[in-house]
Amino acid sequence: MKHLIDAYAPAEMAQRVLRVGVAKARLPVADTLILAVLAGAFIGLGAAFATLTTTSTSMGFGPTRVLGGLTFSLGLILVVVAGAELFTGNNLVAMAWASREITTGQVARNWILVYIGNFFGSVGTALLVYWSGTWALAENGVALNALGIAAAKCDLGWGEAFVRGILCNALVCLAVWLCNSARSTTDKILAIVWPITGFVAMGFEHCIANMYFIPLGILLKADAPLLESLGLGDPALASVSLEGLTNNLIPVTLGNIVGGTLLVAGVYWFAYLRPKGAEGEGPA
Repeated sequence: MKHLIDAYAPAEMAQRVLRVGVAKARLPVADTLILAVLAGAFIGLGAAFATLTTTSTSMGFGPTRVLGGLTFSLGLILVVVAGAELFTGNNLVAMAWASREITTGQVARNWILVYIGNFFGSVGTALLVYWSGTWALAENGVALNALGIAAAKCDLGWGEAFVRGILCNALVCLAVWLCNSARSTTDKILAIVWPITGFVAMGFEHCIANMYFIPLGILLKADAPLLESLGLGDPALASVSLEGLTNNLIPVTLGNIVGGTLLVAGVYWFAYLRPKGAEGEGPA
């Protein structure tokens, strides 16, 4: 009975990630796209929740960011528990590729389809949130917070954005990795919350979340009466634009790939899935 409630050991987790990676790479195009759109929407909802909860707080800098991370965790919880295809988490598919269970073409196909689907899901959620008018809550305080988040992301230099992307997806993929130790929904949620809270609180960069944050900022920036009520002008938000979105997504996406594939998938593949030969059986 004990083996039915204990967490899966790391070596078993690696085998589970391998099997999931093969299944993801072989998922039909239509299924992949619709599940990717869902994942983008889920991450957008988590980002909207985090924006709301970090507006006009009196908790201080650190605690406010931790609160934002806790609430942002909603996004990955929905992805993992409800079932969806998230580009950053799917970087773990690299473990199946390294084990030669799937081809380079299958990996590229999955990542491209999922990235596209995530983009439409995230941007679609940004549009719905804008049309909902909930950004006017707290006397437009939510809008001011959203604009500040978008501007901060668009103002990042490429080097900073790239490194923050690496650190972010190391934690996101660790959260997904930990979920493979779980035997219950509760286990999965607990495995997700702290790595995701950590990356948000520390200001790391997630390309799919930014597909929500920056487009929402662009929409709010175009609302002249809102900017007037907030006392903001275009110079203060000059970087919040389609160009700013592109300049953020390129380095962040590349950093996310490095963090997920090399620092998590690559390390755990080497530890648990590489051919062992005469070296022994590796760690337990």
